[in-house]
Amino acid sequence: MAYRDDSSRHGEAEWLTLGQAARFLGVAQSTIRKWSDQGRVPAFYTPGGHRRYRRADLEAFLDRSGPGRSREGPLVLLVDDDERVRELVRVTLELEGYSVSEAGSAEEGMAAIERRKPDLVLLDVMMPHVDGWEMLRRVQDRWGAGAIPVVMFSGKVDEESEREAASRGARGFVGKPFDLQQLIDQTKQIAPV
Repeated sequence: MAYRDDSSRHGEAEWLTLGQAARFLGVAQSTIRKWSDQGRVPAFYTPGGHRRYRRADLEAFLDRSGPGRSREGPLVLLVDDDERVRELVRVTLELEGYSVSEAGSAEEGMAAIERRKPDLVLLDVMMPHVDGWEMLRRVQDRWGAGAIPVVMFSGKVDEESEREAASRGARGFVGKPFDLQQLIDQTKQIAPV
């Protein structure tokens, strides 16, 4: 489909470049590129092969799945010391309809649970000071095993890690870098929107 750089009723361009669309949605260019590849955000291509996004399509995407929704979805607590990972996962889950709170350490995560019990905890294994396994044990000691579902994730992915997660009472295990669709699927199984 060809595109025209028309102006909308407010003088804003109807068609946005990849960078403009990413800023409009508040996500990284790689994120919107992936959403386009998955068919979640319609993209059109110029004769030179560049992506263009229609402003109305982006607004519709935000209306149906963005963080500005009127209803509040299940609360997911994301505990990871890497701020970039937290941002990517938070934005992805918010667009799926979840409310997301973040913690950069096990201590912050425990405090967040005290304030408001989440429907699911996504917990990084490798963190400084107190690792994810220790936080999982503390959550189970404080609230009971299985009372708060926990999905562990780690850059070290092997069958032993997955078995260890299951044996320690975690509901799932996801490797890093994330397969975001796998993370979304596991989240939806445990805490449906």
